[in-house]
Amino acid sequence: MYTKALLRSSAALGLLSGAFMALPAVVELVTGETALTSLLLGLSPALAVPLAAALHARQIHAVGAFGTVAHLVNLLGLGLFGGAAYSLNIALFHLDAAVLGELMGGPAGLVVLACGLVFALGSVLFGVSMVRARVHPRVPAWGHAVALPALAVAAPLPDSPLTIAVHVLAGASVAWLAAVLWARAEAPVPAVPAAA
Repeated sequence: MYTKALLRSSAALGLLSGAFMALPAVVELVTGETALTSLLLGLSPALAVPLAAALHARQIHAVGAFGTVAHLVNLLGLGLFGGAAYSLNIALFHLDAAVLGELMGGPAGLVVLACGLVFALGSVLFGVSMVRARVHPRVPAWGHAVALPALAVAAPLPDSPLTIAVHVLAGASVAWLAAVLWARAEAPVPAVPAAA
């Protein structure tokens, strides 16, 4: 059972996740990539995991088997992409560009690509499940289904106004969902109907 405190703490982490997606991208438009902006971007997916679980808990009564599968693929994608983002933005950030290019040109690059694909699929499926369930606001739910997969596509690209816009839209979608979860934390979580 999700308590008010658990929903609020999940929402608070979701707000941080959204901020850590959007704000560093805007800063990087001016400063370029820095150790601090990379750190924040690398932590963002991990902070979204509790939010995803809480969002699913709020809509579990309305999603059926599709929503459950979507939630599981979303969590798997967040874990994989979170590991890849952490590695690229924190552990590998300080490597020389030539060394990083050689590393990513081999099997490590394929693994990062696979992680991004699972993340994109999970983001689409979970976003669609939120839209179908009609429990969470539709605009950020569609943002989850569109902007987060675009984030996976934009991740390996050099910083540009387009990649920054994708980060801002993805971060705004996550933060919006988190803010609504926070505001609705006192409302009872609907019970899941018992299986017949």
